[in-house]
Amino acid sequence: MRTVDLNADMGESFGPWRLGADAGLLEVVTSANIACGFHAGDPQVMVATMRAAVARGVGIGAHPGFPDLQGFGRRRIAMRADEVANLVAYQLGAAQAMARLAGGRVRHLKLHGALANMAAEDEALARAAFAAALAVDPDLVILAMAGTAQQRAARALGAAVAAEAFADRAYAADGTLLGRDRPGAVIDDPEAVAARALRMVTRGEIPVAAGGAIAARIDSLCLHGDTPGAGALARGLRAALEGAGVAVRAFPAPARAPAPAG
Repeated sequence: MRTVDLNADMGESFGPWRLGADAGLLEVVTSANIACGFHAGDPQVMVATMRAAVARGVGIGAHPGFPDLQGFGRRRIAMRADEVANLVAYQLGAAQAMARLAGGRVRHLKLHGALANMAAEDEALARAAFAAALAVDPDLVILAMAGTAQQRAARALGAAVAAEAFADRAYAADGTLLGRDRPGAVIDDPEAVAARALRMVTRGEIPVAAGGAIAARIDSLCLHGDTPGAGALARGLRAALEGAGVAVRAFPAPARAPAPAG
């Protein structure tokens, strides 16, 4: 039976400001990518979200991004590779501490927003981010954008990798996400989201906005917590997957790739 993980970005509220449908999503998803306080989130939000994930048996992931609360981490910031490495390690450490307080542990790491998009294009940048995370925790699973520089970098590092595709985002021909300023970049129609997800999982194809598809094996599907109607989208998506005979369960730690020579 084909299986797939269903993940969502969450824990993105901050102080009195509330964002996302975390409670509803945690009833559906199998992995949660939790903001680490730089692009969104704060200590209270982090630990509360992690406690809820632990109670539901949902895998906890660190979701580091650029230090850009106002822009929600979706604005590109020019940084040296060592700055990105320290940025990721710092946020991962915070997530690990909050997870311990919540009675759980950080199992995977997924980059957020502009940092993720830049790492999908730039293998050296992705390698710096992932190497720093793995130096903190060598057993971390890297949730990487399928078919991009992220996945290549993680594999080159010998990391455990789960390949991810986005059910609610449109793709460019190179496998990166279509910019949110482009028409149709965010997909919030439940039937369209479900159809795309089924194609990704059962046929190993990521649809491209301009037509055609990119071949890729998908281990995990993402829904963004701030997509309109995220809770209903998640419920509909899971029902569609299971109705097609796809089992929805958290990805196991994949077998490690051999460490690169030299």
